[in-house]
Amino acid sequence: MNKKELKALRRPFLRELFRKNRFSFGMTFLAAILCAAAELVISWLVKEVPDLISGDCPYSFGALLLVAAGAFALLFLGMAMDRAFLSRFRSRAMQQYRAYAFDRLLEKGIQAFSGENTALYISALSNDVNTIERDFVDPLQGMVQTALTFVGALGLMLWFNPLLTVIAIGFSLLPIAVSIVLGDRASRAEKVVSDKKETYTGTLKDALTGFAVIKSFKAEKNVARLHERSNEDVAEASKRRTMVTVLVNYASTIAGGAVQFGVFFVAAALALSGRQGITAGTVIVFVQLLNYVLAPLQKFPTFYAGMKSSLGLMDKLAGALHKNVPDAGVQIPPELREGITVRDLSFAYEADKPVLRDVDMELKAGGCYALVGGSGSGKSTILNLLMAASKEYSGEILYDGAELKGISASSLYDLVSIIQQNVFVFNSTIRNNITMFSDFPEAEIDRAVRLSGLKKLMDEKGADYLCGENGSGLSGGERQRISIARALLRKTPVLFVDEATAALDAETSFEVLDAILKLDGYTRVIVTHDLDENILKRCTGLFALKNGDVSEQGTFEELMAQKGYFYSLFTVSQQ
Repeated sequence: MNKKELKALRRPFLRELFRKNRFSFGMTFLAAILCAAAELVISWLVKEVPDLISGDCPYSFGALLLVAAGAFALLFLGMAMDRAFLSRFRSRAMQQYRAYAFDRLLEKGIQAFSGENTALYISALSNDVNTIERDFVDPLQGMVQTALTFVGALGLMLWFNPLLTVIAIGFSLLPIAVSIVLGDRASRAEKVVSDKKETYTGTLKDALTGFAVIKSFKAEKNVARLHERSNEDVAEASKRRTMVTVLVNYASTIAGGAVQFGVFFVAAALALSGRQGITAGTVIVFVQLLNYVLAPLQKFPTFYAGMKSSLGLMDKLAGALHKNVPDAGVQIPPELREGITVRDLSFAYEADKPVLRDVDMELKAGGCYALVGGSGSGKSTILNLLMAASKEYSGEILYDGAELKGISASSLYDLVSIIQQNVFVFNSTIRNNITMFSDFPEAEIDRAVRLSGLKKLMDEKGADYLCGENGSGLSGGERQRISIARALLRKTPVLFVDEATAALDAETSFEVLDAILKLDGYTRVIVTHDLDENILKRCTGLFALKNGDVSEQGTFEELMAQKGYFYSLFTVSQQ
């Protein structure tokens, strides 16, 4: 993606900083104007007071005193306005930026999101947002005031002495050169830090997610070494960024000092020679005004570097969020009249490594079907494809005769729901986790609670019981029942269940699957490792998968009578 395309993607993110925030920014801009005007008037007084003492000032002492009082009143007014509106502008800007980025993230489809690194988004909405706020949003108003005083100071200098102003501008080219040379280096250093922090976030996330596995395999030292390497990479990148930042600051300060002393000595030489009409007040005010001329030249390299870094981070996030699969396709009704047909379905995650080969399945509406087979046989892949996780398959997947590739994702999600092994539970109430923070009639919630087997839990703990982080206050079976209740509340007629009981004990597993089998009127497709005869006998049909093929299909009794692959699987599972 070229720079022009990235700039176009970045533009809406920049707009979010100012959307519904222009009044606050406008007031801080006005405050900057007032403060800049007051500082320039005070600078003018710095010239006139020494000239009044030497007899070169046309104004009286009283007039100068009155002007000084007005200037300080203007300064205090500007500072009061700045204090009132600046914090409001900054906080709203970042709030809107984060909200917009998160909303864009939620627009991604399952197909687009499933192949991405979630650590990128975690880092972008935490570390990177802090960097943008610190290096771009926070200094923005200050740079506006600095720019205004720069323009005003330059105007006064031209008014006081054009020749000395030209000399000052010539000296000022040095800081400008510093900002140009070092700005890009700082931007590249900041991007490296962002990338390393993203990797670190992923490492930390993996360690916390797999904490139980780490402990059970006594892999603490190995994981600690992985963490340490990632931590060292972040520290090294941060050190290099700091070195570049310090270099920018020192170079800017040295260049600014060289300009200031250069102009000061030239002005002093001209004043001593008695030429160009330079008075002592002129020399003093030029030194004063040079501070305002040099301020942007000293601050701009740092601000420019921070701005470039921030825009680079915005580009990184905008580019990632842009990688989406458009929700194109026809709208289908949220009902299944005939069923789901799978014909000659083949799929591979990697070329020449097929996961599914010519799979045929007929799933009639209202039926309950089980997909069984060994690990890696393709069971979960079939469910993922039925959920449109990828459209890079050959063959056909038909919902009531409509090919899945031509169906819009949003209408598909009104038709199907999925219950997975890893149920995500928010750190909120049981009720909110069932309703997913939406409003539903009480009768519908009660129905979902009853059919999912959650009534006992609700009676014991109450609907307002806090579930804890990722459901830490609930058992595995309770979390699964919450996921079932969610699906029932949505009233989607098709329900996919992907190894939902893999982490549960036999008794709880039976209870959860029993609750699903009792859901009359739903089309259910269950991927299960648990070959419980009492469960499988109640299924409309079974599909035994082996190495990506449907080896056998039929009812439990039919497959057992064949004494083939399924018979072997079932017999081994009972030992």
